[in-house]
Amino acid sequence: MREQRASAPRTKPAVITRVRSAAGRGAPVVTYTLIGITLAVFLLQLIPGLAVTDRLLYAGVYSLPFNFEPWRMLTSVFVHSTRLLFHVLLNMYILWIFGQLLEGLLGRWRFLALYLIAGFAGSVGVLWLGDLRTGVVGASGAVFGLMGAFLVIQRRLGGQTTQLFVLLGINLVIGFIPGFNIAWQAHLGGLVAGALVGLIYVETRKRSQQAMQVWLLVALVAVLVVLSLRYFYLPIA
Repeated sequence: MREQRASAPRTKPAVITRVRSAAGRGAPVVTYTLIGITLAVFLLQLIPGLAVTDRLLYAGVYSLPFNFEPWRMLTSVFVHSTRLLFHVLLNMYILWIFGQLLEGLLGRWRFLALYLIAGFAGSVGVLWLGDLRTGVVGASGAVFGLMGAFLVIQRRLGGQTTQLFVLLGINLVIGFIPGFNIAWQAHLGGLVAGALVGLIYVETRKRSQQAMQVWLLVALVAVLVVLSLRYFYLPIA
C-alpha cells in the first residue's frame, strides 16, 4: 500500500484546480471570492444560535479603550441585514459590476487593497459621524469606495462619468432618507477613501512610481488607523 501511494499520481481538489485555471484566464477571482465569502457568511447569519451578526458587526462602542475590538471595523463589511435580503443582493450586484471592471484594470492585489481600505474607511466614518451605540453591517462602504475609485480613474483618463455621478447621487440621497436605516456615514467614508485610492493609483501608474504608490497607500492606511483610535486621544466628555 505504501508503494502504491508513492507511485500514484498526485491530484488536487477540483475547486483549487478551477480557481487556478480561472486565474490563469484573467478572470476576476478576487471579486468572485469576496462575493462567495460574503454570501457564505450571510448563510451562517441565518443559523440560530451562532450569533454571527453580533460577533462581526461594528459600532463605535467597540472602539472605546475599555471595549476595544478593532477587527470589527473590517468584519462588518462581510455581514448584512438578515431582515432584508435586498441588502446583501444589491451590494453583491454592485461588487460584481465594479469588481470585474476594476480588478481587470488594477490587478488583483490593488483591487483587494482598494476594497478593504474603503471598507475600513466606512467604519471610520461611522465612528466619527454615527451614534456610538448603533451597530452597522454591510459592504456598502466598500462598494461606495469602488464607485469612488472608478469615478476618479475615469475622470483622470478622460472617460465618461455622467451616469456614474447620477448613480452615486441617487445612492447618497437614499442614505439620508428617514426610516431607511442606512448608514450614510459608511457610504461617505468609503466613497472618500475609495476616491483617494483611485487617485493614488492613477497618478502613480507608471512602473517607476510603484514604490511611491505603495508608500502613499501605507500613509493613507496609517491616517485611517489614527482616526480609528479617536477615543484614545479624544475621550468621551
